Amino acid sequence: MSASNRALIVIDVQNDFCPGGALAVAGGDEVVAPINAMMPDFDCVVLTQDWHPADHSSFAVNQPGHAPFEMIEMPYGPQVLWPAHCVQGSDGAAFHAGLATDPAQLVIRKGFRSAVDSYSAFFENDHDTATGLQGYLRERGAAEVTLVGLALDFCVAYSALDAAKLGLRVTVIESACRAIDLDGSLARARADMQAAGVTLV
Repeated sequence: MSASNRALIVIDVQNDFCPGGALAVAGGDEVVAPINAMMPDFDCVVLTQDWHPADHSSFAVNQPGHAPFEMIEMPYGPQVLWPAHCVQGSDGAAFHAGLATDPAQLVIRKGFRSAVDSYSAFFENDHDTATGLQGYLRERGAAEVTLVGLALDFCVAYSALDAAKLGLRVTVIESACRAIDLDGSLARARADMQAAGVTLV
């Protein structure tokens, strides 16, 4: 497989998901160096960026009577309520300062629609509203994707599952990911990815 057929998709390596952030993933900043080291091995590098309006429906503060990490039902299905994070234009939404952004040819911003959350790099959580990444990869001739970043059990896993459904060959490099592990979410995500044919390295 030539490098031009392979894409590296770097998921949400943003300040709010790193230590000290509003939705910090333990060891989140530890993924920066290995991701930077991988970038030269790929002709196609894509970064994703959570980019929420302050009134986003997935923020617990916008759901009176509910607390962060509670599960509620949205029109598109179950939704975890999160602490407000990655608000558009905020320092928390910025990429980690150590992340090499120059090698990226595309930045996909997701979660900017108030009424629907967006974990996957390919589709919002309604599983219908596309981000445009599929078309970009097709135009680039990329049939194989490697996923890294934050968080393994949410945005990385959702992206991997969608990529597999779209017929792409998918690898997740776990050493360049970190997980939230909310009520067993990591074990479920790993099992779901393996069942979908995703290669976990």
